[in-house]
Formats: sequence, C-alpha cells, structure tokens
Amino acid sequence: MNPTGTEGFDYVIVGAGSAGCVLADRLSRDERVRVLLLEAGGPDTDELLHIPAALGMLFGSHADWSYRTVEQPRPGRTFSWPRGRTLGGSSATNVMIYTRGNRHDYDGWRDEHGARGWGYDDVLPYFVKAESNDRLGAPYHGSDGPLHVEDRVYTHELSRSWLDAAVAWGLARNDDFAGASPAGAGLYQVTCHHGRRWSTADAYLRPALGRPNLTVRTGTLATKITLDGSRAAGVTFLRDGQEQTAHADGEILLSGGSVNSPQLLLLSGIGDPDELHDVGIDVRIPLPGVGRNLQDHLMTPVVWETRNSTDIVRDLLTPDNLDRWRAHGDGPFASNYGEVGAFLDVTDGRSRPDIQLMGGATALILSGAEHPDRPVFTMNCVPLHPQTRGTVRLASADPQAPPLIDPRYFDAPADTSLMVAGLRAVMEIAHRAPFADHLARSYLPAGDDLDRLDDLDDTALEEHVRRWSATAYHPVGTCAMGTGHDSVVSPDLEVHGVERLRVVDASIMPTVPGGNTNAPTIMIAERAAELIGERPR
Repeated sequence: MNPTGTEGFDYVIVGAGSAGCVLADRLSRDERVRVLLLEAGGPDTDELLHIPAALGMLFGSHADWSYRTVEQPRPGRTFSWPRGRTLGGSSATNVMIYTRGNRHDYDGWRDEHGARGWGYDDVLPYFVKAESNDRLGAPYHGSDGPLHVEDRVYTHELSRSWLDAAVAWGLARNDDFAGASPAGAGLYQVTCHHGRRWSTADAYLRPALGRPNLTVRTGTLATKITLDGSRAAGVTFLRDGQEQTAHADGEILLSGGSVNSPQLLLLSGIGDPDELHDVGIDVRIPLPGVGRNLQDHLMTPVVWETRNSTDIVRDLLTPDNLDRWRAHGDGPFASNYGEVGAFLDVTDGRSRPDIQLMGGATALILSGAEHPDRPVFTMNCVPLHPQTRGTVRLASADPQAPPLIDPRYFDAPADTSLMVAGLRAVMEIAHRAPFADHLARSYLPAGDDLDRLDDLDDTALEEHVRRWSATAYHPVGTCAMGTGHDSVVSPDLEVHGVERLRVVDASIMPTVPGGNTNAPTIMIAERAAELIGERPR
C-alpha cells in the first residue's frame, strides 16, 4: 500500500538518458507493469539536438548540466564537463561515434572485478540486440534493433586524405571498429539515421510514449531515495517548485550517469560515512565506494592550418547547406566533426590498442573558446586505459548544488607519457601523403614550421597536454560493479546492502572501455532490462 500523498508504480527510473530510455521501453513492453521515468531536463524538441553538426552549440545550453571539475593541480585549471540534460541524455548531445572497446575490456570486468556474466561473449548479444546497422551484419552487428548506426552520409575530403596517410604510415585500414578488433584506421560509424542524430530518445523512448503504462516527466529533479529499512521504497523529486514522492512497488533504477547516480545515492545517505557526516547527511547504508573509482578519457588536440581545402564550421555551415540537411539529411550539417580516426598501440605491442585518435576538418577543441579564423584540421589523441582514479562528492546536502567532480587528471605520470607517445604518432601520420600536401602550418602547438613539431621534446609536449587536454566525454566507474570492498553494485547491478535498488548506467563500469562509452552504456541497459525482468514481481 502506498504512503499517503504518493503515487505508485512498479518501476521508477531516474534519468532519461542513454540507459534510462532503454529501460523505459523494454520494461513498459510488459503491459502489466507501471513505469515512471523521471528526467531533470526538458523534452528533446530543439532542432539543434537532431542536427549532427550542431553539437558544438549544445555545450552550455539548456540541454547541458554544464558541470565543471574542481581545479586540477598540475594544469592549475578546472575542466568543462558537458553532460546531457534532456530526453536522451548525453546520447542527444555527444559526438555520435559508435565504438565498443574490445574483448579484453569486458573480460577484465569479469576476471579482475568479479563481474560474472559481463565478459565479452556475455555482452556481445546485447550490443547486437540494440543495433540496426546500415552496412554491417552478423556476428558482430544487429540489423533490426532500435539503435540506428550508419556510415556517415557526409565526410569531408580531408578526413579521407588523413585516412590514406594513416594507412601509408603503417596502420591497417579498418572499416568496422566494433567488429573483431578495433585496431587500425578508418572512418567512424555514427548513431544517426539518414543523416540525423539518433539518440536513445529517438530509438527507444519515442516509440513507447503511447503506452498507457509508461509515464514520463521532464523538468523533474530527483532529490532523495526514500528507504524503508534497507529497502528502497520511493523517489522524492522537485517538479514545478513542489516536492513530490513516487512509490515503487517493484524496483528503483538509477540511470543518472556517473555524476548524478552517485550524487543521488549520497543525498539518500548511501555512501562513505565520513563524507556524509561532513555535509550533514545521516548515514542509512554505509557504502564507501559510492562516488569513487571515477575514470575518464582525456583527449589532446593537434591542430594544423590547412590549404586548398575548407573548414566545416567556418566555410560549410551555411544557410543553403542547412536547407539541404533539412530537406535531404545530407551535406556538411550531417558531419559529427570527429569523422576519422584510429586505434593503435604506441607502447609494447600488446593485444589491445592503448590510443584512440579522432578528428576532422575543423577546430575540434573542447578545452576553451578557440575559434581559428582560417581553415584547420584537428586530430585528438586519447589514452584508452588511464591509471588515474578520481571522485564525485557532495558539496553540500542541497540536491540542487553541483557535486564536486575531481577526476585527478595527470596524477599518474604514465598517463601523460602515453599521451606524449600518442601525439608523436599523430604528428608522424600528418607528414605522410596525401594529407601532408594540405598542411600550411601548425596551429596547436603553435608554430610557423610544420617540422618544428618533430623537434619538440617530451617536456614541451607534456606542457601542451596539460594546457589543451579536455574530457573526451567518457566518465565511468563511480558506482562500480563487482565483489571487491569498494564496489557499489553486484553483477546483477543491485546496490550492496539495499533491496530493490539498482544502478543502470556508465557508473557501474569497473574500468572504462577502450573506446567511446555510449554503445556500452546502451548495452548495459539492454542486459539490465533482462535481469530485472527475471525477478518475480
């Protein structure tokens, strides 16, 4: 029986992002259950959310939480942390690159963290189930899932030129980064459908909105999980300035992501007792791992001024090309900027890549307001397996106060050394034809002489890394899955010590996969929906 003044549902899902939309669809397919989906942001009606090349306009917008880290000591600055705040979450604001990492990442979850049932062979069917790929098929890809994945309908000429140079440098050409191995160079597939962004709101939520057993509420900030002893009983939230509570007869599912899910657990008294006492919150369930184990991919750009070519943003995002996109879904507005890249090993020849490259013909620089007044090409370098571990903590007991995000970038010297090695590979590739024929001069690092980059010593490149690195938008790990002391959820994604409460999002990843994290997050939600359905109601 529901407490007075509350609404009752079987499932209450907090967060309508990459995972929450999947859960809302899959669970509400059972017409016997009542599902409530809560989203702090608004609906995804803004056209900018659907235009691939508009992604740069979404950072700092109404669709962004606009987080910043605490100051990172070594660079002496804070970092912008864009996170999607709308239906579809970060899948509605990201760069749309579809990769999965590789077999070793998931086998490591199973073998090193006790996450039984999450090895590569276990999770591959859920990647396939989610996907509708316009070119690739079995055994690695699906053809009839909700998530459309396609070869981008527009690719700038310089992206193809860079790819040819990477192959000339020695990388294998790879036309399927999510197949048997991501190693090699190629053009990225994207989560788009006929040239339009295809978020999880498009893929999963919108087809489910007509179901009478699914309730979706936007503009709703979850503030606390109510507990009945050790059982999660409901979710308290703010909507239109009023506090309300939804009761869950079945389960509460947190899908707020690697910032908001641990934040809500902490606000509810689930976390490290000392940290909770510091902000005046009573301890309900001691669980020290909440908010710890934060991992993120950093990316560092190298940028060249180009000649005899164009810049996507500066030259091609014209009114005529916008009309072209609106009419046909193609042209430069279908670019995701990160058009081309590679996965490679720059250290010891191990079986998995340790660097990812991604770039395109514009200033793909997220660390600051850098807008060159001439055509440029950017290639970002991303170390895939960072050693640093950070935290998400509460600044106060106020649920509307941004949490303290401390990724502890550059704490592990090995991460910086790997980045430097990756940057040297980036600069060597750029010297190969046919790409080298389009380079005029270096823009970042700045210099008149392109050959100057080869003469930079490690100290200079390390300074470049600290000055220009930015998040690659891949935070994970703050509600880590496993059986160890600092784990937060079991392999069934149930929060340790709390009944009827699961976390289903990127925060449960024990380690960050070696690639973009959106597809793995969707996979997690697909598998979670099956796990939830197996429990008797």
